[in-house]
Amino acid sequence: MSDLVRQEIMTAAELVVVKVGTRVLTRPDGTLDDQRVASIAGQLARLWKSGRRVVLVSSGAVGAGLGRLQLKQRPTALSQLQAAAAIGQSLLIESYNRGLEPHALHAAQVLLTAEDLQDRSRYLNVRNALFALFEKGAVPIINENDTVSVEELQLSFGDNDRLAALVTNLIRAPLLVLLSDVDGLYDGDPNDPDTKVLSVVTDVATARQDHVRDGNHTGVQLSRGGMATKLQAAKIATSAGENVVIANGRQDDVLDRIVAGEDVGTLFVAEGPSVAPRKRWIGWSASPNGTLTLDAGACRAIESTGRSLLAVGVVKVTGDFAKGDVVALCDEAGREFARGLINYNASEMRTIAGQPKELIAELLGHCPYDVVVHRNNLVVLNTTG
Repeated sequence: MSDLVRQEIMTAAELVVVKVGTRVLTRPDGTLDDQRVASIAGQLARLWKSGRRVVLVSSGAVGAGLGRLQLKQRPTALSQLQAAAAIGQSLLIESYNRGLEPHALHAAQVLLTAEDLQDRSRYLNVRNALFALFEKGAVPIINENDTVSVEELQLSFGDNDRLAALVTNLIRAPLLVLLSDVDGLYDGDPNDPDTKVLSVVTDVATARQDHVRDGNHTGVQLSRGGMATKLQAAKIATSAGENVVIANGRQDDVLDRIVAGEDVGTLFVAEGPSVAPRKRWIGWSASPNGTLTLDAGACRAIESTGRSLLAVGVVKVTGDFAKGDVVALCDEAGREFARGLINYNASEMRTIAGQPKELIAELLGHCPYDVVVHRNNLVVLNTTG
């Protein structure tokens, strides 16, 4: 059954996002492994020639910079990290371009900050730019702009796994492939010789609870991700209706084998239907500017029956937000379970919270909306676990 599922998913995956981690691209001493980069580039070219369009999210800039600077460990000073990123990014993109040129493809550098995907207009501009690059025969190679994005080096997107998931949602790619130095998600301690790689996972939250065991890595400390961050990324993509594979990027022709439907790595299947583009931005890219705490009845109405949020169900308002901002919806235990676009500002919400809609006009002097968050502007995150 798993082989049939894989083959069906891979056949339908005309858009693919590939994320490759630092440990895949660097040698043990931290320098950039140009042969490995060339191998990845060749596999991307074969995906392209098969009729697919592919976006690469590539780590390795800081690591490449550290190698060029002959540093033995990751600096702690932010300015030194920024310098390493600036030096390494040029080396990284040049290496990819050398690998793609023999296949008549171009490497297109795309550097993003968190704000580029949080702001709706910039979010759409990034999407349009990526599709324009496809038309020009270019492979977009994305990294976070470490040189100017101070937060990234101190966890902004958090890591390139999450960035890759957000890009997957941005372009509605049916397949995200996360390449690391592990074979997939293990069913136990990866250091145990009897532990096996799970072939298919249908519930990321349960897998995260039951199976996350990050092995210890030795050598130069270059990357920040681990299996936990990859499962968080898988949750983002699968919740939006896409599929994810975690596999070992050091295996020869791993991408070719994955898209051929072979049992390689761990496949995380979509957890529901494909989510509309606008709701993807609301649910996973935009940052909430405030929080509404809801009573149990309102939570059930939203989670179970897909209803809009009424003011009467709001028990607490936190933050300073304007009409049209994204707000987080939480239950009374503090669990965030949904996000949506708010129809009232924070001051108005504090006035009408807990009140029936019939009193809104009396309390505010006007009643432009019967609901606080309309179901068309609301996304259930399905983050249990």
